[in-house]
Amino acid sequence: MKVSDSRRGVLRSLAAMAAAGSLVGQASGSGSPLLPASSLTRVADRYVNPRKVLLWESTRKEIRELIASGRLKAAIIPTGSTEQHNEHLAMIHDTASALLVAQQAALQLYPQVIVATPVAVGISPYWMARKGTLTLRPETFLALVLDIGESLRAHGIRNILIVNGHGGNDKPLKSQIAAWRDKLGVNIDACSYWEAYTASEEAKEATRKCMQTGLEKVPAHAGEFETSIALAAFPERVHREGVDYDKVKLDLKDPEDAKNDREFYYDSLLASSEKGEVLIRLAVDWVATKVRSMIASTSGSG
Repeated sequence: MKVSDSRRGVLRSLAAMAAAGSLVGQASGSGSPLLPASSLTRVADRYVNPRKVLLWESTRKEIRELIASGRLKAAIIPTGSTEQHNEHLAMIHDTASALLVAQQAALQLYPQVIVATPVAVGISPYWMARKGTLTLRPETFLALVLDIGESLRAHGIRNILIVNGHGGNDKPLKSQIAAWRDKLGVNIDACSYWEAYTASEEAKEATRKCMQTGLEKVPAHAGEFETSIALAAFPERVHREGVDYDKVKLDLKDPEDAKNDREFYYDSLLASSEKGEVLIRLAVDWVATKVRSMIASTSGSG
């Protein structure tokens, strides 16, 4: 795919997500979609309102009829956090990025996939020294995700992919997948969307070309990577106004922690929306392929 084609596709997708008026999109405080002039996105040979892949924006009639038709094959549960993202990114970033990838992947597979309401608070105890962070006990977080999975299973959905956007959730989620498959009796899996960037040599190379700070700083924390995604998808959540990092007083006890915090901020100055567009495309395509494979694996089974 040519870079220009890729960028046009990503821009269309981002505009569609903005027009959908998604849950975390409303959190920006604007009270309205970013691009109210457009409410459709192209999916294969048709134009679709992107809200149709969001469970919480759907009516019970729409979901009931979609299930009854046999067209709904899978659900995505986005998980993230509400936590500090340095001086310049909104605390909802991890949730917003997971939802972005989930929604765009679901649109690629429309009408086979629905996106469940995001889990917007995660396991973040190590950020509690920074004001505003919310955290859940691991058992609370995992119980919430499992209950959502049970709800989806009760409606007859047999394929569930958890798309995670917060590092602290990654290992706890993956540690439960085998047990949840047994408990729910469905095809359930979990991934963090940044796994896309190391999924193949081609993906690694594309990511290296984007990231001046290197592949090893994916996802990092509010640095070049996450800030690029925010600039591409939701620039209204990037706030550098009034920020003078050298005057910030964080009172962090661990010198290494303080060093990393400073480094990530200055790394973020290398971010751009153009980099974010490429990174989003890679993640969306990878997640869509993963869900497509899950659906294929259960197609025709009893």
